[in-house]
Amino acid sequence: MKITPLNDENKETFWNHINQDPLNYYFFILDLKEQPEKTKIYLAQEGSKIQGLMLIYDDRIVQLRGDRQAVEKLVEKVNFEQIELQAPTDCEDIVIKKYTPKLRYDLLLMKIDKGEEDIQISHETQRLGPKDAEQVARIMRRADPAWWGDVKAEDRKESLETTYWLGIKQDGKLVAVGNTRFEPVGSNIGIIATDEKYRNRGYATTIVSKLVREIMKKSPPALIHVLKHNAPAVRAYSKVGYKPFKQYLLLRAAKKIT
Repeated sequence: MKITPLNDENKETFWNHINQDPLNYYFFILDLKEQPEKTKIYLAQEGSKIQGLMLIYDDRIVQLRGDRQAVEKLVEKVNFEQIELQAPTDCEDIVIKKYTPKLRYDLLLMKIDKGEEDIQISHETQRLGPKDAEQVARIMRRADPAWWGDVKAEDRKESLETTYWLGIKQDGKLVAVGNTRFEPVGSNIGIIATDEKYRNRGYATTIVSKLVREIMKKSPPALIHVLKHNAPAVRAYSKVGYKPFKQYLLLRAAKKIT
């Protein structure tokens, strides 16, 4: 099996492969389009046939797709001390030979095709912008300290400028937020977060509903990635019409000392 970087010679083969299942390669497509200077892609091939693919973004995020043999070969090329990694669920044993998980989740990709949405709006929302960065970061940190504990306002400002954010305010402060990026292949809802003191009021359902409504106007299907064990979130998204589509292993991990 040959491992080669994406180049002019294999570009057509690459695109033919991912276009057979573009949602499975959503971030390959998005990162290559939006941040090509930070994106590296490697192909695992037997002859002209692609058996697996690896995306490395910003020298810290690694996405793996393919069969076990391909994933094993691709992982050999990864030597970062700390990574955030997404891989097929049946390849966990391959990954943990090289990396020790700090956080480990089953990640569920859910989607809604146009006409399947069940819009449920019970609260007023506001469009958010860079001026809301500090409050957005605060909500994210409190909503999931393990995953978002290091998020800072400056990390959010660019996203608030370039993607579509909605929020709900109560008692004079922002208490729930969500965002999406409109993309031709389909639009992914990237963040949904509610202050822990304001949960179970339907805020997430309202924000997801409004985001899905906008997605369906511009670039369906609507996608969302959610941690499978987060039953309240899965229920909220299912109410609006989301259905499970793919499942992945998601890790934050450190390279083992050898």
